[in-house]
Amino acid sequence: MARPAGRPDPTRVPRQRDRADAARLQLLVAVGTDKHPFDRLVNWLEEWHAEAADQIGLTVQHGHTRAPAVPGAVPFLGHDALQTAMADADLVVCHGGPATILEARRHGHLPIVVPRDPSHGEHVDDHQLLFARRLGAAGMVALCESRQDLRAALAAGLADAAGFVVAADPQARDARHEAVNRVGQIVDGLVAAAAGRRRQWWRAWARPTQGEGRKP
Repeated sequence: MARPAGRPDPTRVPRQRDRADAARLQLLVAVGTDKHPFDRLVNWLEEWHAEAADQIGLTVQHGHTRAPAVPGAVPFLGHDALQTAMADADLVVCHGGPATILEARRHGHLPIVVPRDPSHGEHVDDHQLLFARRLGAAGMVALCESRQDLRAALAAGLADAAGFVVAADPQARDARHEAVNRVGQIVDGLVAAAAGRRRQWWRAWARPTQGEGRKP
């Protein structure tokens, strides 16, 4: 029986291609819809693509960031188009947005995550850094905070895309909402920090008890 449209295959492995496309790995890059530019990721991708162009097929959702000088660049992808791109990709590179990360995992990907850094004008706060580091420490994403990290992850993906496949979870759509709510707790902690009441970031993943988690 065929799977319902849009539902990931829980036994997903990198898809088989015809002979003409056999040497080309399909890479999806998604920077999300935030209005801050993400030039670092675009620049790193352009540099890497110049060396690996004959090995990959690209889809790059660049949002409000300048269009990279690579094939397959589009500003935005609608929901259905993003689902198709996720399903067809062998590797997914994305920003540290919780929804994008969890959607990639729902489709069976271990996403390569480059979180936006507010010190570079890429976001209003550091919640993507905190969230991505949390998931990186848990082995749920391949965290890349530098050009070298990204190049190493992409090289590993080219060598063995199966290393970036996880068991897809059709129920992850519901879990996504819970996870996003947890990220909201992290953002609350960041707001408190801005007021001089910094909260240890990992405590945002648990319900704080009275008087817990605050430092002068």
